[in-house]
Amino acid sequence: MQVWPGARYPLGATYDGTGTNFALASQTADGVELCLFDADGQERRVELYEVDAFVWHGYLPGIEPGQRYGYRVHGRYEPRRGHRFNPHKLLLDPYAKAVDGEIEWDPALYGYELDSPDRMSTRDSARFMPKGVVVNPYFDWGNDTLPRIPYHHTVIFEAHVKGLTMRHPGIPEELW
Repeated sequence: MQVWPGARYPLGATYDGTGTNFALASQTADGVELCLFDADGQERRVELYEVDAFVWHGYLPGIEPGQRYGYRVHGRYEPRRGHRFNPHKLLLDPYAKAVDGEIEWDPALYGYELDSPDRMSTRDSARFMPKGVVVNPYFDWGNDTLPRIPYHHTVIFEAHVKGLTMRHPGIPEELW
């Protein structure tokens, strides 16, 4: 699989029409693997080599919307110093624009062995984790346009829903 350097911004997965840029911030990681998942859940790992300002990034031509992904981050496992890197654990992209699946609670999700919290778990968590999904940022708005209301004419309205709706004749009194 071809991997280009890509860009550190924006964070997350950004599709541009021909491929996807992946960017993940970590100040103390020693390495980052992008994990791509097919429809059957088979994993393909791609190492991200480029790092700028603590952001690991890479561009993958041909990766399109619908691609499921996650990360495995390498580094020190020193719980007493606050470092718990564990490449056996799939991480959900905190900047994912869409997520597929749910957490299925299992001991493999823990970064440590349950009977010994200082010992790293080597169980793979991928099948129990939701995955990020690459999305298509392009949307045809048709004839719709931005309202272009100047800020000095903009009103920001904040309301308490219950206070505005509790006396509505369609709301039963027991729901007040």
